[in-house]
Amino acid sequence: MNKTELIKSISDSTGLKNTEATRIVDAVFDTITASLKRGEQVAISGFGTFVAKTRAAREGRNPSTGNPIHIPARTSAAFKPATAMKDLK
Repeated sequence: MNKTELIKSISDSTGLKNTEATRIVDAVFDTITASLKRGEQVAISGFGTFVAKTRAAREGRNPSTGNPIHIPARTSAAFKPATAMKDLK
């Protein structure tokens, strides 16, 4: 499912117009993103937790030349599913 399909599904299940459902989905994603940028975690009961993980700077190798390169530290989003989500089959 992509974002467009998610919006259509929300629109169909709630009776909202597509534009309203789009605003809601965008607001949810923007809120999660802003919280992660502040270093906060977002826990949604029964669904999972979004956390910001920091990877330390490290040395790597250019696969073409084999020369060492510096890989800077970076922060990325990670998702830990709730137990109910892990048990889906």
